[in-house]
Amino acid sequence: MPTTQARPEVVVLLCDADYKRLRETKRWYHLDGRPFSEEERERAENADPVELEEMRSQSVRYQAYVRTVMDAPADLERFLAPFMERLSVKTLGNAVDLMNDDERAELNHHLARIIKPVRRFAPYTF
Repeated sequence: MPTTQARPEVVVLLCDADYKRLRETKRWYHLDGRPFSEEERERAENADPVELEEMRSQSVRYQAYVRTVMDAPADLERFLAPFMERLSVKTLGNAVDLMNDDERAELNHHLARIIKPVRRFAPYTF
């Protein structure tokens, strides 16, 4: 009988399943290679549609996050372009000199997105 709300422990389990390996071996494994316990396998196989949809939703949010991180260098370049066009000596320091406080805050935001490594997928994080 489907529940009206996804059980977080089932969603976490579904998000940690190695589906490629499941298709190849017909056995459940965690992403780190550990096999599912009998209880975990039973929970995963008996997940209801609400839990499956929540797992898909978690994955979609993570993929959007990854795209944002991958787009960060191009976003920074687009942000800096108008400042660089105004400079004869095109350096980041000279561009910063042209910026107001809000623009510097935006620059810091762009730089932070580039510096941070891509985080691994974790349910209920993104």
